[in-house]
Amino acid sequence: MSKQDTHFINIFSLVIGILVAIAIAIFALARNVASHTQDVDVRAEAQYLKSVDGRIQPFAQEAVAGQDNTRLAIKTDTAAAAATGGSAAIPKDGAEVFQQTCSVCHGQGIAGAPKAGDRAAWAPRIAKGKAVLYQHALQGFQGTSGVMPPKGGRVDLPDDLIKAAVDHMVGMAQ
Repeated sequence: MSKQDTHFINIFSLVIGILVAIAIAIFALARNVASHTQDVDVRAEAQYLKSVDGRIQPFAQEAVAGQDNTRLAIKTDTAAAAATGGSAAIPKDGAEVFQQTCSVCHGQGIAGAPKAGDRAAWAPRIAKGKAVLYQHALQGFQGTSGVMPPKGGRVDLPDDLIKAAVDHMVGMAQ
């Protein structure tokens, strides 16, 4: 082996050694930085998992007439609380119930729901009387053109608020 080959191998070994030392130093620095942020990530992970759980809940949950829907109300409140970071707000009057709950279907006519303010669609329903409208809103209804879940799916709301929401929608259609 010539002197040049020996010199090349020595320089090459030195460069490889320096590169390995740099890699080890970067690895040690990364471990040190990660150890300082890991506690923050562990504490934030529980909140993050709650928010993910809230986002992957089913789009809608329906109450079924004649069945125990109390678990549904608790589950809905929990999902809403996880998504908003607080507790589910109970509306104060019929207009708020309409905005928070009823407008989901009655705003766009989803699932055969008559659109709020559509006089032609509401006229035959109003003609049946408020008692029938209240009954359908409170207990649910399945007609030829669509489905109305009990209390619009908000089984946690008192009957008086649901009736106030019905009155609000009737007022919009007259």
